[in-house]
Amino acid sequence: MLEPGFIVSGLLTGLREGVEAALIVAIVLAYLVRTGNARYVGRILLGVGAAVALSVISGIAIFVTVGELQEPYEQVFEALTMLLAAAVVTWMLFWMRRQAASARGELQARMDRALSEGSVWALIALAFSAVIREGIETALFLVGQATSADTGAVSVLVGALIGLLGAAVLGYGFYRGARLIDLRIFFRWTGIALIFIAAGLVSRAVHELVEIGVIGIGSGTAFDVSAILPHGEGVGQFLRAVLGYTSQPEWATLVSWAGYVAVVLWLYLRPMPPRPSRSAEAPRPAG
Repeated sequence: MLEPGFIVSGLLTGLREGVEAALIVAIVLAYLVRTGNARYVGRILLGVGAAVALSVISGIAIFVTVGELQEPYEQVFEALTMLLAAAVVTWMLFWMRRQAASARGELQARMDRALSEGSVWALIALAFSAVIREGIETALFLVGQATSADTGAVSVLVGALIGLLGAAVLGYGFYRGARLIDLRIFFRWTGIALIFIAAGLVSRAVHELVEIGVIGIGSGTAFDVSAILPHGEGVGQFLRAVLGYTSQPEWATLVSWAGYVAVVLWLYLRPMPPRPSRSAEAPRPAG
């Protein structure tokens, strides 16, 4: 018999862990469609499917063998995967910025030529890494909940599936909305959204490393707004899932988040240097 409490627990886990990956995949898909490269959408979905399948296999393997990772290995694993995902997201947003700047007024035609096979595989890797990171983290959380729930393990799984489905619906809604807005606005605001998503990944990675003592400086609490906006429920929980929000950040976590946002946002929003014209690049004839 399904137990409502464990269903809600699994639902929140699935929704929390799935929203971020769904948004990143939605940005990649909308980017390809808006730039006339819809033929590559199938490859992105193939990468997403492979990541989902690997996550399910990993979850089953963890449940059957070790149950869940123990400290400090769980924190190290989460920190490394979040830093890797942040690096890939950062690469993607600057790659998108360069392509958008070079396209100028003929964006679709030029993007069609600019999107090389190597770039396509890089976007597939981005979608795969976003989903596999969240998928394995979700598997770890769910295995922990299922092993502690005993008879409520099935309820946890059902709730998680509902939460993941909700995250997919949110991602699809973002994808549909992104296709309707102006292309330049799409490039700018999706890039800014990716910056804050990546900043959340960096700050959460730093938090995991502070938690196990790898980072000893700045481990004190910077402020506490848990009475106003706790990160464990409601809006705060959603912001934690997408942006890495916490109501009780350590100084190291806060500085890493603010530093990443300040530096990367400045680099992203500053004007692109003008490219030399073809006539300037061409060598002059001798004599």
